[in-house]
Amino acid sequence: MNEILKFGQVEEKILTIHNQQVILDSDVAELYGVETRDRNKSVKNNPDKFPEGFIFEIDNKEFADLRWKISTTNLAKTRVNPKAFTEKGLYMLATILKSEKATVKRK
Repeated sequence: MNEILKFGQVEEKILTIHNQQVILDSDVAELYGVETRDRNKSVKNNPDKFPEGFIFEIDNKEFADLRWKISTTNLAKTRVNPKAFTEKGLYMLATILKSEKATVKRK
């Protein structure tokens, strides 16, 4: 059965980077109920679905700032800079992921 995400669950994950509201890849994976590696594969296997502006990689300085501001285990363990998904990127990812949380089936 699909568990519909509550607005608060999504809202608490939103960050502002490059003057855009985004959600980091590890948070996207958590919200959509998939492993980060599966999310990475989906993006890598569908590059045409993620044009410029849908997703971008956080640079070293931004990543250091995020680690300092947000003390989460996800960021502490990460060795590579996370990717940030814009609203359009999140929508596109939901259309290609094979996850019950990413898609809501209507009866």
